[in-house]
Amino acid sequence: GRTGKLTPVASLQPVDVSGVTVSRATLHNQDEVLRKDVRVGATVRVRRAGDVIPEVVEVLKEKRPRGTSAFAMPAKCPICNAPVEREGAYHVCTNGLSCPAQLEGHVIHFAARGAMDIAGLGEKTVKQLVEQALVKDLADVYALTPLDFAALEGFAGKSIENMLTALEISKRPRLDRFLFALGIEHVGETVARLLAEHFGALAPLMEITAEDLQ
Repeated sequence: GRTGKLTPVASLQPVDVSGVTVSRATLHNQDEVLRKDVRVGATVRVRRAGDVIPEVVEVLKEKRPRGTSAFAMPAKCPICNAPVEREGAYHVCTNGLSCPAQLEGHVIHFAARGAMDIAGLGEKTVKQLVEQALVKDLADVYALTPLDFAALEGFAGKSIENMLTALEISKRPRLDRFLFALGIEHVGETVARLLAEHFGALAPLMEITAEDLQ
């Protein structure tokens, strides 16, 4: 995702959990995998945390095949092959926006409702833009031309016109939405709103120091 955190996920034989068929469940981080001793081929107990997110509760070790080995996070990003470093409980790709997965995540977040709200710039379109190297950072979104969109699957005359209109409209966002859209660590919707209310404009915000925020 856009933060670069690598999250281990359990791939399951489909099972009904509270009326929902589940085939994937989050394992959070390597420490969680090791604590529960989750291994390939294991039989596990699964629940939906808060009746929403599937998670592995425990491993039924008596049903585990012989010869399995403990899981370890990869030393390199599975998307861009950059080195992976541990930061606290998480393993993180060190490649920033040069990692296609992080770039896609940032652009999707940037265009989302509640952020820049760019109608039509969803996951499928963003993936194509990144794969074709038409977008290499957030600013590239506003340099896209009709010809760029014409090269994408699902775009023709009217849809291209609508996309360009949506991009033009998004150039005048509320300050709090723009700050949230940038995907700055620890700046969610609430913090973005507080910053916008306090500083009122982008220029004074760009000049603040760490001491100003204390």
